[in-house]
Amino acid sequence: MKKTLIAVTLAFCGAAMAQTAPTDSLYKTFGEKPGLVKLMDDFMVRLLADPRTGPHFKPANQQRVKEQLVDQFCQVMGGPCVYKGADMKSAHANLDIKKSDFNALVEVLQLSMDAQGIPFRAQNQLLAQLAPMHRETITEK
Repeated sequence: MKKTLIAVTLAFCGAAMAQTAPTDSLYKTFGEKPGLVKLMDDFMVRLLADPRTGPHFKPANQQRVKEQLVDQFCQVMGGPCVYKGADMKSAHANLDIKKSDFNALVEVLQLSMDAQGIPFRAQNQLLAQLAPMHRETITEK
């Protein structure tokens, strides 16, 4: 739990420093596209199993969500992919996502990254890139 709080704090603080364009080094650290596919396969299993996140993902087209996450993470990390899905605000507008839901998703993502052996520093770099999305993802105050 302490690791999660540290990572979330670093991610949100790091978001202010993450204004520069990403290089592909983070993408390479994650194993490029095959590594991201493997990560998302694990992530989706964990999201569905977790009672905090499962209800949000069970009704979704899980294969499509995984594919979009791979492309989105790849793009955010400076890889060659292009995310073509909906913007975060539109995609989450009617889903009643609370801050606690968002934090649970981050915790589950960290478990998946740990399981894939992704270094803690690289995890925090990714979370710093993703952190600004919380403003568009959380729909219930």
